[in-house]
Amino acid sequence: KCLLTWNRLSPCSLTIDSVLITCVPSDSTKVSPSSVCFPFQFSSVVTMRAWWLLLAVGVCTGSMQSQDTCRQGHSGIPGNPGHNGLPGRDGRDGAKGDKGEAGADGRVEAKGIKGDPGSRGSPGKHGPKGVVGPMGEKGLQGETGFQGQKGDKGDVGPLGPEGPQGSIGPSGPMGLPGPTGPLGKPGPKGEAGPWGPQGEPGVRGMRGWKGDRGEKGKIGETPVLPKSAFTVGLTVLSKFPPSDAPVKFDRILYNEFNHFDVATGKFTCHIAGVYYFTYHVTVFSRNVQVSLVKNGVKLLHTKDGYMSSEDQASGGTVLQLKLGDEVWLQAAGGERFNGLFADEDDDTTFTGFLLFSS
Repeated sequence: KCLLTWNRLSPCSLTIDSVLITCVPSDSTKVSPSSVCFPFQFSSVVTMRAWWLLLAVGVCTGSMQSQDTCRQGHSGIPGNPGHNGLPGRDGRDGAKGDKGEAGADGRVEAKGIKGDPGSRGSPGKHGPKGVVGPMGEKGLQGETGFQGQKGDKGDVGPLGPEGPQGSIGPSGPMGLPGPTGPLGKPGPKGEAGPWGPQGEPGVRGMRGWKGDRGEKGKIGETPVLPKSAFTVGLTVLSKFPPSDAPVKFDRILYNEFNHFDVATGKFTCHIAGVYYFTYHVTVFSRNVQVSLVKNGVKLLHTKDGYMSSEDQASGGTVLQLKLGDEVWLQAAGGERFNGLFADEDDDTTFTGFLLFSS
């Protein structure tokens, strides 16, 4: 029979907990109980396997001591060393030690190089007033100072005795003109002066009486009126002209003053004024799209579609022209819209003439 006893301070260890197992024989024989000490450390490392091992060793030891002599058995196999415990907390600070001996005197090194002079310090406070010294010798005469300000006017002194009459002094400056005197008598008539500049026109007077009829004048010259006109047309050779360019009319119906240039197809203004331009177009075989152009700007547009037979289209406008302005007719839209046609029986013409000069 084994008794498991807890022993906090056992002979097996002074620092760790231990377990005391006391074994007593099962029969009535009086035998002194034997004790076996199994030290172990209570920590989180001890597992259930260690507990079972301790109980098995205790039972075996009890059965060996249950003999009649109850002799003490051999020592068990020493166990594995336990794990290192957690480090303890830091201890308290020790007492202050005794003061050490004074060290040896240091060596005096050679004198160093003189440093740069420091910056000038701030002025000190004023000292107490000193004792008045003896009067010095008379100094040299100083330079004449600046003239002082003018003093106040003094009082008028008493009237002195009358002096002798002085000589006549120089004439003084001319005084201011006096007031205008009375009007004198008219003098003799002078000579006529030169003509003055022409004055501004006066106010219109009243209408006078009708005068006598004058003599009949001579017949004047007939005035010369400015003239400018042209009419040109296409021929079989110039029909279907190229698109986006001036139409070069090669048939001259009227161009006496040569104001229309056949080579360029443009009319050039030689007389500033108001002109009238018109065009007549025969449409055949293709559609027609023409524009009247002044200095590169399209001003008038005409369209006509070809419907399997000849057709006519026209346009006209009045333009204000200056010297050097150019006017021409041109087709647009490519070869599909340049159906300007001409032959022996059909015409396409361009006309312009001056209405009046400006």
